[in-house]
Formats: sequence, C-alpha cells, structure tokens
Amino acid sequence: MSLQTIKSMAKWVENNITENPSLQDMSAYVGYSPYYCSAKFHEHMGMTYKQFLAQCKLKAAAYDLCMTNDKITDIAFRYGYSSSEAFARAFSQEFQCSPRQYRKACGVKLARLNL
Repeated sequence: MSLQTIKSMAKWVENNITENPSLQDMSAYVGYSPYYCSAKFHEHMGMTYKQFLAQCKLKAAAYDLCMTNDKITDIAFRYGYSSSEAFARAFSQEFQCSPRQYRKACGVKLARLNL
C-alpha cells in the first residue's frame, strides 16, 4: 500500500467525520480488506484507526466550539458521543480543559483578531 493511499484514507476519514466512518467503510473506499487497511494505517500513522478517528472527532468538535454557537450537547452528538458528559471527558483528556473553557478561550482569541 502506498503512502498516497494512506493519506487518502486519512483525508477520507476527515471528510466524513460527521458520518461516524467505520474501518469497513474506509477499506471499501480504498479497495483493500479492513485487516490490511488497519495494519498499514497503524504502521504509517503511528496510531490505530480507532485512535485516529477519535482524534479527528475531537479536532472537528474543537473547531465547531470556536466557530459556531451550537450547543455543546449538539456538538457531542454530531461526533458520535453518547452524552455531553462522555464528550467532556474525552475533550478534557485531549485538550486539558472543558469544552466550555475551550469555547470561552476561542472567543477571547477571536475578539482580539476582530473576527
């Protein structure tokens, strides 16, 4: 499997993040077996597909927290979390602050930029 294919798989996940993309869906997209995709993805990306998916969801949620006024609960459900509490735990572990604190910090940064 080429590095270009790995990049294509990662980009596909990012582009389909709100659809809760599965390993099976991604492997069908690139035309390889799920097992082979999983092994090669881990080899090249340094993390499992599941870890990458979780990271992408949290990055997308962080973007939404900064750039929208959507409720935190709506953002949590959008990215496949079962509750706002589960989302807050995962978010805090990744970003060392709560979603609410993150949103507030973004607002301060955006205000300084006059956006």
